Amino acid sequence: MSRPRLPQTPAWWFDGSPPPAWTRVLAPLYGAAIAIRRAAYARGLLRRRHPGVPVVVVGNLVAGGSGKTPLVLAVVAHLQAAGWTPGVASRGYGRAEPATPRWVEPGMPAALCGDEPLLIAHATGAPVRVDRDRAAAAAALAAAGCDIVVCDDGLQHYRLARDVEVEVQDRRRRYGNGLLLPAGPLREPLERAADCALRVMNLGVAEAADDPACAGEWPMRLRVEAAQPLLGGRPLPLSAFAGQRVHAVAGIGEPERFFATLRDAGIAVVPHAFPDHHAYAAEDFAFGSPLPVLMTEKDAVKCMAFAQPGWHSVPVRACLPEGFWQALAARLPARGA
Repeated sequence: MSRPRLPQTPAWWFDGSPPPAWTRVLAPLYGAAIAIRRAAYARGLLRRRHPGVPVVVVGNLVAGGSGKTPLVLAVVAHLQAAGWTPGVASRGYGRAEPATPRWVEPGMPAALCGDEPLLIAHATGAPVRVDRDRAAAAAALAAAGCDIVVCDDGLQHYRLARDVEVEVQDRRRRYGNGLLLPAGPLREPLERAADCALRVMNLGVAEAADDPACAGEWPMRLRVEAAQPLLGGRPLPLSAFAGQRVHAVAGIGEPERFFATLRDAGIAVVPHAFPDHHAYAAEDFAFGSPLPVLMTEKDAVKCMAFAQPGWHSVPVRACLPEGFWQALAARLPARGA
C-alpha cells in the first residue's frame, strides 16, 4: 500500500503547531487502511513469504530519516564478521523503472537503483537487490547464496516474513506529534513499536557516548570517519578542515544534522541543503567560490561521474553496545542451522 507523499517534511509534524484540517480528515482513513491490511495478513487472507534464510528487518515508524542506513551498514558488517553471508533487500526509493528488480553494483548510476542501496553496496560489498516486492528480493538473495537477509526499511512490508524486527528512532524527533500520516509523521500507530524485538535510539554524532536511551531502547551513536576524496587519495581527518570555510552539501532527511557535525569540528560551513534523494547534476555545484566541498556519503555516491578535486565524502558509522549484538544473535538461529 502506498502512503501519502508530501514534497517536504511538514513543520507541523515536529514543531507543535496544529496540523491543517485536511490532514486530520485523511489520517483516520490512512489508519483504517493500515488496520485492514494488517488484519488481512494476520488472518492469512494475504500470504507472507519467507525466503528460507533468517530475515532481519530494519525500519522505523516515522517517515523520513532516522538513521536506518548507518544501522543497516553496521548490522551487515557485524554479520560478515561473524561468518554470515548477508544480502540486503531494499525498495530502492526514487529509482527509475521501479517495477524492474535489479542487482546493485558499486559504481552503477544511482538513478537505476536508488542512492541508499548504492551506498550499502559500495560500503559493504554485500549483494544488494532492489525490488518493490521485498519478499521477492529476499528470495533472490537466498537463491544467490546469501544465508541471511537484511531488509532496509521494511517494517511496513508485511508480505516479507521476518525473524527479527529492529525499529530505529531519532532521539530529537522521536514520534513527532504522534499522529498518523499526513497529520503527523507516523507510518503506523504507536503501538506497532511493541512488536519490534529490538528498538534502537539514534543519539547522533554530538550526543555524549553515555547519554542514556529510554528503557527498552539500545543507544546508537554515529562516529564520523575521515573525509574521503571522491577522486581518490589520502583520507583527511575533519580536523584538517578546521578553521576553513567549506561548501557543505547534504541531500538527506535532516541536512542540518550534517552541517552541525561539521561546525562542531570547527569548520566554517557554507550550507547547501538539497531534497532527500536528490538527483545531482554538475550544475548543482556551481557555488561561485572555489572552496573545498564536503558531502554526506549518501550524496557522494551520486556525484562520482562529475567529481572535482577538493570534493570529499564524510562517512559516518554506527556504534552500538555489545549487548545489542548479543540480543540480535540470541534471536537468530545458529549459522548453518
